[in-house]
This record gives sequence, C-alpha cells and structure tokens, in this order.
Amino acid sequence: MKAMTLQAIGKPLVLVERPDPLPGRGELRLKVEACAICRTDLHVIDGDLANPKLPLVPGHEIVGIVDAVGDGVAATRIGSRVGVPWLGHSCGTCPYCRSKAENLCDRPEFTGYTRDGGFATDVVADASYAFDLDPEDDPVSLAPLLCAGLIGWRCLKKAGHGRRIGLYGFGAAAHIIAQVCVWQGREVYAFTRRGDDEAQRFAISLGAAWAGSSDDRPPVLLDAAIIFAPVGGLVPAALKAVRKGGRVVCGGIHMSDIPAMPYTLLWGERELVSVANLTREDATQFFPIAREATVRTYTVTYPLERANEALADLRAGRFSGAAVIVP
Repeated sequence: MKAMTLQAIGKPLVLVERPDPLPGRGELRLKVEACAICRTDLHVIDGDLANPKLPLVPGHEIVGIVDAVGDGVAATRIGSRVGVPWLGHSCGTCPYCRSKAENLCDRPEFTGYTRDGGFATDVVADASYAFDLDPEDDPVSLAPLLCAGLIGWRCLKKAGHGRRIGLYGFGAAAHIIAQVCVWQGREVYAFTRRGDDEAQRFAISLGAAWAGSSDDRPPVLLDAAIIFAPVGGLVPAALKAVRKGGRVVCGGIHMSDIPAMPYTLLWGERELVSVANLTREDATQFFPIAREATVRTYTVTYPLERANEALADLRAGRFSGAAVIVP
C-alpha cells in the first residue's frame, strides 16, 4: 500500500510504501476511494492536538470498498462501500458510553489521530464504526459527509430549532449544513473572512439569506449561531449577534483562546456550548436527511501524492467547499 505519513509534528507528509494492513478481530479493510480533508487534519499535523500516533497516516473522512474482514465480521461486508469517520472506536463500558454519549468516551480511538487514517490506498477500521453507504453514489461527493457533514449535523442539533441560524466560517461543514437549513425552511446568515467575496457569493448561491464578514452585525438578531472557524475571537461576536435566550455552538475540536469579554454578552440567558466528536446515532440520522435534502458537496480533488498541496490550500482558504484526496 501507499500512504502519506506524518513523521514529525509540523513537517510535511511523506509518501511511503508499506505492506498491506491485515484486519484484526472486529475489523475490516477497505480500498480507499476518497478521503476528504478536514481542518482537524491541520490541527493534528501542526501539533494543536497533542500526542498523535507517530508515524501517522492522517485522514478521517474515508470512503472505500471493503476487501477483507477479520474474525467476527460478516463476510457479506466484502465488496460493500463504507465510510469511516473521526470516531474510530469507543470502549463501550465507561459512564459516557453506557449513557449513549460515546462521543465523550474516556478511552476513545480517533481515525487519523490515534489510529491510521485514509491518506492512503488501504486502511483498516473497526467494523462497528464503518457506515454502509450507497454503492451508486459518487465516493468523492460522499467523503465530506463523514466529518464536515456529521459534525455540522451535530452542531445544528445543539443549536436548537430556531429559524435564523448564523454560520461563522463558510467552509466544508458550513456549506453542507447550510443546505440542510434551507431545506428545513430556516434562514441562513453566513459569516466569512473579511474581504472573502467569493465565499460570500458561494453562501448566497446555496440559499443563504445574507452573507458578510465575521465582524459584521447581521441585519437581524439570530436564534443561534454555529462557529466552525477555529477562532476564539468569534465567540464574543457571535454572542452579540444572537437574541436573548439564543445559543452559540462551537463546532471545532480546537479553537484559539476566547478573549476576555463583558458578562453582558452572555447575560440574557444566552448559552455557549461546544460539540465534541460524533456518535453513530448522528450518522443514522444524518445520511437519510442529506439524501432527502439533496445535499450537494462542492469538492476539489487531489491525487494522494499531492496531499501536502491540498493541506496548504485548505490552510490558505484557496477553495470553496471541501478538498478530497483520491488515491
């Protein structure tokens, strides 16, 4: 197999050849068809998330075809298309797992962080955390749904049922969940980097009612706001933008420090919450909704050997939608 590997924190990925991995008990192996790139991959590579497995194959929005299974996995899964997300395993026994909050597991494993991911031609995954996908769908279009879509969906659930939703950072997750919001009959207010006219036009093309820069005030008070950009300074801005009783959801796994702010921004029973990881139930809910809402993912593809270029383009915001590695 071929893989782009992280050998040291902060260094470019290195293309290597390895023996094909073998699935253990409860695992399956898939030939990777596509693996979308997430901002979390940047956080892993840059060391914002501590103690990754090294050397590491990043990537946790994986779509592929099962070509081998380990003991305890039905042979009928061979030949099927599956998706592998960020949460790669949970212990099943801690208080969080027992209370249906496996995303908060005390002993989790994460794809592309503590176990090898999908910037490769082959990957092994826990069969219980590999979701069956439609064999007729385009794997490149499906890949961003495995994290950007799922985390966006979990954030939207946390945001509640309000009609006016603000989305801060209009990247892979926002462009997916904006389409769901519009399908649900909500109003979307998109916030981008100052001067990013292309991203604002992109948001409007997907049905947003308004688009502006992240330090602009929207024309109306919002019922809720979701922050996808890893910028702590957006928290006070989002709190200013929501009505009394509104909620601000922080959707990233890493965020820069939230600056000191007056209590009056939070007062009025506004709420500030975070989202951590995802559950298998999120996938069970989201994939049918994405299909019914006819969600379209906008992607830019890169061959495996150009993964470093794709990461650099993501860091610089050089594209709208999602980048996808195609081995």
